[in-house]
Amino acid sequence: MKLSQFTFNLPKELLAEHPAKNRDESKLMVIHRKTGKIEHKKFKDILKYFDDEDVMILNDTKVFPARMYGNKEKTGAKIEVFLLRELNKESRLWDVLVDPARKIRIGNKLYFGDDDSLVAEVIDNTTSRGRTLRFLFDGDYDQFRATLRTLGQTPLPKYIKRKPELEDEERYQTVFAKNEGAVAAPTAGLHFSKELMKRLEIKGVNFANVTLHVGLGTFRTVEVEDLTKHKMDSEQIIITQGQADLVNSAKEKKKRICAVGTTTMRAIETSVSSIHTLKPYDGWTNKFIFPPYDFSIANCMVTNFHMPESTLLMMVSAFTGHDLLMEAYKTAIKEKYNFYSYGDAMLIL
Repeated sequence: MKLSQFTFNLPKELLAEHPAKNRDESKLMVIHRKTGKIEHKKFKDILKYFDDEDVMILNDTKVFPARMYGNKEKTGAKIEVFLLRELNKESRLWDVLVDPARKIRIGNKLYFGDDDSLVAEVIDNTTSRGRTLRFLFDGDYDQFRATLRTLGQTPLPKYIKRKPELEDEERYQTVFAKNEGAVAAPTAGLHFSKELMKRLEIKGVNFANVTLHVGLGTFRTVEVEDLTKHKMDSEQIIITQGQADLVNSAKEKKKRICAVGTTTMRAIETSVSSIHTLKPYDGWTNKFIFPPYDFSIANCMVTNFHMPESTLLMMVSAFTGHDLLMEAYKTAIKEKYNFYSYGDAMLIL
């Protein structure tokens, strides 16, 4: 498959700037892979498609306020710093993206907060936009993390031009978020309300949690026509034995196993045994899934509507079938579904 096969015209007005009024009332497109049938529902109608002992696998990562603004020493120029991942706890070393990148060189110091309570020194160039920063901070680790939280903002995607509001702190986070470490929300999970999860539980649906800390790998653009040449950035995954057992038991009983989101799908496909069961895992993944690909664990998935030429679109194409997915996207544009992080959802059966 080539990059150009994942291009389509997406009207700007379909990029959702705000979340739906209620989490579970966004639109839901249901795609039946066997028949090609497409249905239009509300997200809470997902209840109808699941029964006793089916499993939904959720990514329980929690978004931290990763976007900070500092000032460069001497010039005072405003610099956006986007925290990607902690490299070393003791040394306070972080991988970050800086914008504008051309102004930031090794040795530069950046000052954060009205009182310059936090200072960072640039110690390495990792990519054209990326840098390694060492934060200089008087205080223990917990105080340092609390300061980052205070100075940081909810890392809404760049396409959302407005400033983060109070509602974003709650709404750009799933109701089941638990393990902090993501710089972007696992957006398919944003549609689940506590009430909907309770109703699914009453119906006998089980929830299995995995953790994939969403990082640059999920949203970095593909810049090569030949997809085999694209390299994903690594992201951290944790799958425990107990959660793997829950999934494997449903698989043995031939139940519905639903991966909620592309990050969940990537996590479970990273740790598959030779007999196609889910294994516990604690480590990193740079797995890139694009067509053709044989999936081992999930037999259905929930996902949002993705951007043209994104790795997320490529994975969903591998799961759905390319022609059917592109047909569904044409329908979504015609029916004015909302796209991207705060957009509507799709259930692929």
